[in-house]
Amino acid sequence: MKIDAIVLHERDNVATALRDVRAGEEITMGVLETKMRIRINQDIPYGHKLAVRPIGVGQDIFKYGEVIGRATQDIRAGAYAHVHNIESLRGRGDWNDRAK
Repeated sequence: MKIDAIVLHERDNVATALRDVRAGEEITMGVLETKMRIRINQDIPYGHKLAVRPIGVGQDIFKYGEVIGRATQDIRAGAYAHVHNIESLRGRGDWNDRAK
């Protein structure tokens, strides 16, 4: 079965789109050896992230099994997950100053 998005670790709450996907489509995601279907509710460009389950404001975003950011607003399953609703937790110089 062809997949449209891939989840790289069982802990991940976002997937990566393997093609442009459009709002209203039901796509197949590969989650390790398992396949699952999800309805997309926003256009998502190839290579970008989508939420695989609801993510509440302030919750960590997991990709590759690692925390890559934090939700700045609630993100519905099937929604585009990007800089408009996620803040990065990596490479933040302002956080480095706090550690001193």
